[in-house]
Amino acid sequence: MASLSCHFHTTNLLNSKNVNSGKKKRFISCSAQPTQSNIKVVINGATKEIGRAAVVAVTKARGMEVAGAVDTCHVGEDIGKVCGMEEPLEIPIINDLTLILGSISQSKAPGVVVDFTDPSSVYENVKQATAFGMKSIVYVPRIKLDTVAALSALCEKATMGVLVAPTLSIGSILLQQAAISASFHYSNVEIVESRANAKELPSADANQIANNLSNIGQIYNREDSSTDVLARGQVLGDGIRVHSLVLPGLPSSTAVHFSGPGDVYSIKHDITDVQCLMPGLLLAIRKVVRLKNLVYGLEKFI
Repeated sequence: MASLSCHFHTTNLLNSKNVNSGKKKRFISCSAQPTQSNIKVVINGATKEIGRAAVVAVTKARGMEVAGAVDTCHVGEDIGKVCGMEEPLEIPIINDLTLILGSISQSKAPGVVVDFTDPSSVYENVKQATAFGMKSIVYVPRIKLDTVAALSALCEKATMGVLVAPTLSIGSILLQQAAISASFHYSNVEIVESRANAKELPSADANQIANNLSNIGQIYNREDSSTDVLARGQVLGDGIRVHSLVLPGLPSSTAVHFSGPGDVYSIKHDITDVQCLMPGLLLAIRKVVRLKNLVYGLEKFI
């Protein structure tokens, strides 16, 4: 697609008979300049809380647009109305991802499928998107490493980009990075987290932090002899203890506490609304269109 760019110029034309009587003449020069198409974004799991927030965020963002909404709920309804937007988007919710992918692939515009579904359907969803030449962002809690490995092999074979994001929260990623830096200076560490329900504990954040710190090669909490006391929490990785609080009304919170002789260092991140995930999602959409393989973790782009 190209746009026509026109510019007005003014020049002086000098008359040979009267040099002092210069006349000005205007002319127009036009040139065709290529314009980049908006990224076509399909939200799979569009009626979930995070899916609705994603529809609104993508609609308001520059350089991208919602091109499809997939879910098994509210089928046939306008996704804009379901999201509570002032104006309908004239995009009906459908329960067949393939139908949307086929129409978008004909437009030749870059396309991204954002997957908020569940671990059992992720691989097939990405496989379908790849077959139509579209990139994928996978934000599905508790996705298995075997699935990630299978997706990586699929992407390598098809030379297609996929981002698997254990978290879309930039604050959570900054917490993880700060914890890694602190781990070089402290040998005692514990994680305390709170959630409104106990469906996924220890949380993905706690597991990721424990994995990151364990990969450094240090053994933590060596002087703690109460390993078998249940009240001391669950041990993850190389001796890292996790304590999970579950109370209705609590914000989603993760804190990492380090200690040394005469010193305690604590870092904490709270999530009070799903909106905090939207800056990370928009960043992921803009980055994944350039990928040709699988990338695990949004932190690779921060």
